[in-house]
Amino acid sequence: MVKISKLRKSFSGVEVLKGVDLQIDPGTTTAIIGPSGTGKSTLLRCLNLLERPDSGTIQFGDMAIDFANLSKEDIKFVRSQASMVFQSSNLYRNMTAIENIMEPLVTVQGMKKEEAWERAEKLLKTVGLSAKANAYPVTLSGGEQQRVGIARAVAVNAKLILFDEPTSALDPELKLSLIHISEPTRRYAI
Repeated sequence: MVKISKLRKSFSGVEVLKGVDLQIDPGTTTAIIGPSGTGKSTLLRCLNLLERPDSGTIQFGDMAIDFANLSKEDIKFVRSQASMVFQSSNLYRNMTAIENIMEPLVTVQGMKKEEAWERAEKLLKTVGLSAKANAYPVTLSGGEQQRVGIARAVAVNAKLILFDEPTSALDPELKLSLIHISEPTRRYAI
């Protein structure tokens, strides 16, 4: 279970998130909907600490983190539990598609390059981009870049995958097939 309690976030004195409470059960997908500017992306960015919440807690199983008193260890723990697929792909421009997927596996998780390469190859095949493994982001279409971003988020086996409108750049027939690659029986998705 992932549980968010009393999450608050303000920008320049304007409170965007006003005590959000949310519980996500294992193997479920939770959708947060609403008009533009209502804090959906801010909520997701707070959940993996790309934005620092003003207060509240997040709990992964038995481990609870207080957003008001974050330590470096807390930040590392939360980021090890959550990965994110952004509205825009946010790929490293100086790395190929396969290197973008391998980077968090090698740098953050300490996986051997050969093992990371094999995992990245499998995920590229899953998202239909085997032939683009050595392509740089600038040579990929917006939809192809987004599929690499989805593969990168799935690669790290995070317990919580945060999707911030990840399929907006994809063809309609790809949308449903890609949503299912996150192995929902083992993870949570927002």
